[in-house]
Amino acid sequence: MWLTAIIVPLLAIVSYGLWHRTGLGLHWWITPLFVFVLVPLLDISTPADSVNPPEEIRAALEADRFYRRCTYLYLPLAGIGLVLGAAAWAGGELSPAARVGAVVSVGTVTGVGITTAHELGHKRTRLERWLGRLMLAPTCYGHFYVEHNRGHHVRVATPADPASARLGEGFWRFWPRTVVGSLRSAWSLESRRLRLRGARVVSLRNEVLLGWLLTAVLFGSLAVAFGPSVLVFLTVQAVFGFTLLEGVNYIEHYGLARARTADGRHEPVTPRHSWNSDAVTSNLALYQLQRHSDHHAHPTRRYQVLRSFEESPQLPAGYATLLLAAYLPPVWFRLMDDRVVAHYGGDLSRANVHPPRRRALATRYPA
Repeated sequence: MWLTAIIVPLLAIVSYGLWHRTGLGLHWWITPLFVFVLVPLLDISTPADSVNPPEEIRAALEADRFYRRCTYLYLPLAGIGLVLGAAAWAGGELSPAARVGAVVSVGTVTGVGITTAHELGHKRTRLERWLGRLMLAPTCYGHFYVEHNRGHHVRVATPADPASARLGEGFWRFWPRTVVGSLRSAWSLESRRLRLRGARVVSLRNEVLLGWLLTAVLFGSLAVAFGPSVLVFLTVQAVFGFTLLEGVNYIEHYGLARARTADGRHEPVTPRHSWNSDAVTSNLALYQLQRHSDHHAHPTRRYQVLRSFEESPQLPAGYATLLLAAYLPPVWFRLMDDRVVAHYGGDLSRANVHPPRRRALATRYPA
């Protein structure tokens, strides 16, 4: 069943094949229709599954290499889809609608690929970490490897975290804050690490520069193979891809906050600091990413054994459905703001509130 996760890159390859054989540009829209229409429909029509794997079989499940191979397969399939998309773009035979479809299709593949890189980047083996780095290259998001592991997981659900959305903050205000803030944070974290070790910041030991170098090599190679015009395609699909990631980031911790302890520090991360969803199809397609509370509590725990907790705040739908709502702030606020305030028993002061909206929210939700 976990082969559901590699359907997305396979569909992009199928789209190219059908377009190449028939000349119909509509085939480039198969992947986005699957992700943004069919998956939400399946989520809505399928009962949620909150059953957790028994702890007594956890070790066997984590050792089962089938689940790892599902993540390993994503990279070569996504790479094939990226190359085919670049070839189709450079060929000059795509209609304007087909060009948009090709960008959205490949961007969806590379965007979901960041989820794969997220799963791999948390693991301890060199192979998995390198596969994670390579999977980030198509979206120009190599710095995610540093910022997510050493920044986001430390500062999650606090105002200092650029990837934790605030109550009342629309996605299109969150987007530049998280994109720029995450990049700055990654550079700061990696520079500090290297200086503490007495190493040069500008070197291949810099994980941020290494990630960007992998992107430069990938994009440069495709430009040599298909011509410089393909750089437009590569850039736009990358922006579309990392915008999908940031949409997921926006959903995962929206409005949630860790309280201050007596010594002024933030309380430890608990299942109450991440939104969860037990929507079946989205979980199968995203390596159980929606069981996010357990992931933050145990980052190295493999996706097939992540658990759902009763105390975690629950989303009204899966990520695939909520992404579209997140891109429409009035819809998102209507859907989620009441849930955030209810999670804190009506006490707005306990939430992570967007400062410009604090007064308006205080009027809407009086103590």
